Amino acid sequence: MKVKYIVLAIGAVFSPGLLAATNNTPIDINQRFALMEQRLIYAEQRATDAEAQIKELKQQQTITAKNASAVKVESTEPIAPGAEPTKLTLSGYGDIKMYGDVEFNMDGASKSGSLTSVKNTASKNWAPGSNERWDINGRILLGFDGIRKMDNGNFAGFSAQPLADMTGKMNLDDAVFFFGRKDDWKVKVGRFEAYDMFPLNQDTFVEYSGNTANDLYSDGYGYIYMMKEGRGRSSSGGNFLVSKTQDNWYFELNSLVENGSTLFQDSNYHGNTLENKKNVAYLRPVIAWNSGRFSTAVAMEKNVVKNAYGYYANSGPWVDQSDRTGYGLTMSWNGQKTAPEDGVMTNLNVAYMDASDETNFTAGINSLWHRFELGYIYAHNQIDKFNSTNYAATCDDSCWISSVGDYDIHTLHASYLLPDIMNMKNFNIYLGTYASWIEADLSEGNKHKDARYGGRVRFKYFF
Repeated sequence: MKVKYIVLAIGAVFSPGLLAATNNTPIDINQRFALMEQRLIYAEQRATDAEAQIKELKQQQTITAKNASAVKVESTEPIAPGAEPTKLTLSGYGDIKMYGDVEFNMDGASKSGSLTSVKNTASKNWAPGSNERWDINGRILLGFDGIRKMDNGNFAGFSAQPLADMTGKMNLDDAVFFFGRKDDWKVKVGRFEAYDMFPLNQDTFVEYSGNTANDLYSDGYGYIYMMKEGRGRSSSGGNFLVSKTQDNWYFELNSLVENGSTLFQDSNYHGNTLENKKNVAYLRPVIAWNSGRFSTAVAMEKNVVKNAYGYYANSGPWVDQSDRTGYGLTMSWNGQKTAPEDGVMTNLNVAYMDASDETNFTAGINSLWHRFELGYIYAHNQIDKFNSTNYAATCDDSCWISSVGDYDIHTLHASYLLPDIMNMKNFNIYLGTYASWIEADLSEGNKHKDARYGGRVRFKYFF
């Protein structure tokens, strides 16, 4: 409006109609006023057009700023003559985050021969043996997350987390696409882990084989069942998950489709080599409730595909080994929500697996207080059928489960956090230790026991 008034004023002051009074061409006063009125109307129209153009230009600038953003990358090298400064241009379709962490371990263990499916090293290529073990292992994680949020609560995004390990190989944690509505529903598809039904708190050294959906079961050793068979991060399949949040309740249904025989290391189970006929499909529903410092969840996981894998008995009939159904319960108390320094965090976990020719029960409790964590895990394996004849050729003295019977596995684990190393809040050191022993009660043969123990120093750096 200010532009309009300025133009009208200029037109009024400098109008030729007001200055046209000359001695040679007399003009009637009415004609003068008519001419001035026409010029004022013309000036007002031009002011209106200019104001509309300014408004349209501002709108275009706002849209351009929303739809695209540029980040100037400063270079330490001088710019070559005639070259333009380097720019990183983002698409503008949401927020991008880059992050990562370094995790390296220095380990020592009494023996490397396995008692259970405990994996005491980050190296996937480590083989069991009978000697003491000293090694350094670890990896560097790089994370790339992207998300777009709308004003109505809808969102969509992705996450990719490649890993570079010390052996010189590249692996992958998560590769997931998700979409949904804030505080309502969500869909995830890709490679990821579903709800944790057996949290270990500040675990440092007790790394049970089972952080992924592969090689959970090592034939000949005790099985620590932790509700992870249908959780995800498989090397031979993917996940599809649907979840819903309603007040204090959380509902989740995860499905995992994969080669089911990869659950067993080297595809061996009860002394038989498994043959895969078709992929399994695990369904894993979870119902969780959270209120303040207390939370609890119940879950079930089941393979719904029959005859997915098995073996031929002495070149005879087909024996299905893919019938597996698990149940889990976890309860947690997080006192650090109200007292970050003095609060106690405690988890109580129970899991049960009813599988072909075998049942497994696991219970664990762990607590964290003032950066010190202590936990205990008990597992009971009942083997109803075992092909000892086939297994004797591949099993040595380190194999504890080689016949029908009951097996009890006990594990104590502890860790301590040293935070803010060199006054850096992103650099921590963890000290961890464990002791594990097995008690075997065989149907044929004598009872026997054996134990393992070890310690770890973990360097953890976030960036």
